[in-house]
Amino acid sequence: MLQLVLALWASVMTAAVYGPIGLGWRRRARIRREMLRLVATVEPEPYRAALWRNEATEAASAELVLGGHLRIDGEGAAFLTEEGRDPARTPAHPLPAALLEAVRRHDPEPVSIGWIDRYDEEYVRRRSAYASERDALLPDLPRMPDGEGNRLLACCGCAGLFFVMMSWGLVGVLLVAERPQGPGEWVCAAVAALGLVALAFAEKAGREVRERTQCGDPLGDRIRAEPHPALAALDEGQRRHVVRSIDDRDRWRGVDQADDDDEGDEWLDDKVWWEDAYEYRATDEDEDEDEDEPEAKGPGSG
Repeated sequence: MLQLVLALWASVMTAAVYGPIGLGWRRRARIRREMLRLVATVEPEPYRAALWRNEATEAASAELVLGGHLRIDGEGAAFLTEEGRDPARTPAHPLPAALLEAVRRHDPEPVSIGWIDRYDEEYVRRRSAYASERDALLPDLPRMPDGEGNRLLACCGCAGLFFVMMSWGLVGVLLVAERPQGPGEWVCAAVAALGLVALAFAEKAGREVRERTQCGDPLGDRIRAEPHPALAALDEGQRRHVVRSIDDRDRWRGVDQADDDDEGDEWLDDKVWWEDAYEYRATDEDEDEDEDEPEAKGPGSG
């Protein structure tokens, strides 16, 4: 009789533990299929994909170089070509168009693409607006449940785990303490023992379910798989110049550098003016002293 009670008890605990695991597996598998289906329908625009890879400005500069709008030298300084100065030859895509207009604002001073990417407020604003506009067209991907949102459910899970552990120990002790009598009791004891073994592997089963149904970042994986076409079309020399211009954020600053140089020249002019004025005043004082000396000696000599 005791073995029958232990078998029923172990079976109920096993069903109570593995039931939520099975339901969670089914739910996670359904969410995973839905997510992969939605990702398969997305055709990310190349520049939006480049934004996800943090290389949108690099791709835009590559397109401008290939289109003959920009010339980037070996030191990373970008210059407009005659075609780049022509307002009628502006690219159709908003991102390279915004970058070209930013370079035009610095013309004829050399400027690095990295300086524009970080400090040109108008370009940064237009790039962010483009990203927001493209993000609005993406479907809402479902999220995998993590079990951390509902505190009540988490508390119930902790209480249930404590109860199962206590029951598992009690059933194990009673199963060993009472020797079965007859085939029926041996069968019940075997069922109870199998239930205890299954409960011992419940945590591993739940972890295996999470690993098998985890899909990671399928949209990001798809985006990172292919580079931007403009970047792929660059030759080795062009790619090296573009990368150097992207990495340079302090040396070539366009009109901002020219303004700083003008301020330095103004300070230098002021300094020279004060030095000249000081020397002029010192010369006047020396001349006055030379004129006063004969007048001072005249009466004494007479």
